[in-house]
Amino acid sequence: MFFPIGDDNSRRVRIPFVNLGLITLNGLAFVAELTAHAQGGLVEFVHHWSVLPVDYTMHAGLGGPVPWTLVTSMFLHGGWGHLLGNMVCLGIFGDNVESALGHGRYLAFYLLAGILGALTHVVTQPHSTVPTLGASGAISGVLAAYVLYFPHNRVLVWFWFRILAVPALVVIGLWAVMQLASGAGSLIAAGPGGGVAYLAHVGGFLGGLVLAYVLMPVEVRAARSEPRDPYQ
Repeated sequence: MFFPIGDDNSRRVRIPFVNLGLITLNGLAFVAELTAHAQGGLVEFVHHWSVLPVDYTMHAGLGGPVPWTLVTSMFLHGGWGHLLGNMVCLGIFGDNVESALGHGRYLAFYLLAGILGALTHVVTQPHSTVPTLGASGAISGVLAAYVLYFPHNRVLVWFWFRILAVPALVVIGLWAVMQLASGAGSLIAAGPGGGVAYLAHVGGFLGGLVLAYVLMPVEVRAARSEPRDPYQ
């Protein structure tokens, strides 16, 4: 099992204040969850601000679709591990993508990738009554943009008590294959169960690839076409 802990920031030319703001908002939303839990209202809080697929597909639950939950749900998390894992990945990969896209386009990209991830989960689990929450769909889009813009960047990963520098194409490629395999498994499994919404990750990643390609800056396109030393 591997986990990213850092990357090459040599091409970052902008201060990633949008990315830092997103991390801060996720932290504040988690504080709100903890507060709701302390007051005995966590279940109601989560159901109000998360995506419930049946509300979008069957007009069931609390009155039908509530479109703002496609955005609010991506700032909620199911626990400390869920939050910290997502925020570490966002901190490592998001700053370079923001530097490439610019602040405004990066924010729009992040939100759209998250929405596409949530909608993918809704379409593939239309009868699910389990609240869907987390930044994973949006962060999957960020990973897609990163591997498209910086495929040869070295990513530091923790792997079996060792730290290795691995090309982003390998790290994110392996991650994408794992998500696709897990997503296919969730489709095969019977019933709208809980657990990880892998297909939201797949939807966010594929949507992020398309968006990142459309939005690819000229300078990034030029840098990708430059010949590289195969030993770097």
